[in-house]
Amino acid sequence: MNDSKIDLDHVSALARIELSDAEKTKFAGDFQTILGFFEKLNAADVSALEPCAHAFPVYNVLRDDVPGETLPVEALLRNAPTAREDQIVVPRVVDDGE
Repeated sequence: MNDSKIDLDHVSALARIELSDAEKTKFAGDFQTILGFFEKLNAADVSALEPCAHAFPVYNVLRDDVPGETLPVEALLRNAPTAREDQIVVPRVVDDGE
């Protein structure tokens, strides 16, 4: 295994988390194990494989966007908790900026 060393202080600062000394000791070993797995992956010969974004072909399975019949306003507003002037009333989520 390559003798790469991870700077846990730098990684924890990037993640914006504080680690205790015990956690740093534990995670240092975990990170070294993970790096070992990456080194095994790097050793695999993939030169004969074609690059791909997914392991299996991905196809767009959406239906065509075709305009259709709409529901009447009364039926749509039936499930709204509050309605006014044929519109759904929702709680205010923006303040006045004061």
